[in-house]
Amino acid sequence: MSALPPEQSSAANSAPKPGVLSLAIKEKAALYASYMPFVKGGGLFIPTNKSFKIGDEVFMLLSLLDDPTKLKVVGNVIWLTPVTQGNRPQGIGVQLSEKDGGLEAKNKIEALLGGALKSGKPTHTM
Repeated sequence: MSALPPEQSSAANSAPKPGVLSLAIKEKAALYASYMPFVKGGGLFIPTNKSFKIGDEVFMLLSLLDDPTKLKVVGNVIWLTPVTQGNRPQGIGVQLSEKDGGLEAKNKIEALLGGALKSGKPTHTM
């Protein structure tokens, strides 16, 4: 017997579940290396060996530096790094949603990075 009422169980079985990723970025340098300010709405590189496709929706629980608050953010996969390439780790690039926590996350990340955004240091993305 299903734990969900019949009207919910069929919807739950047919709708693809978004990937759920938990990401804790403890250092400003790691945040800089992962953030993509050039992506509309902001984006993050997330190291993972999970399998994703371009366009997949992901739900992230994001911890930034020493802030105990976890940000709940929805985004879409916009590129894949399938295997480690040189000094770039395997993972996915996620464009933050302009709603669903994305704008809050973008603003918080940019406030934490401040002037470092103009740095020419290499990142995990470019």
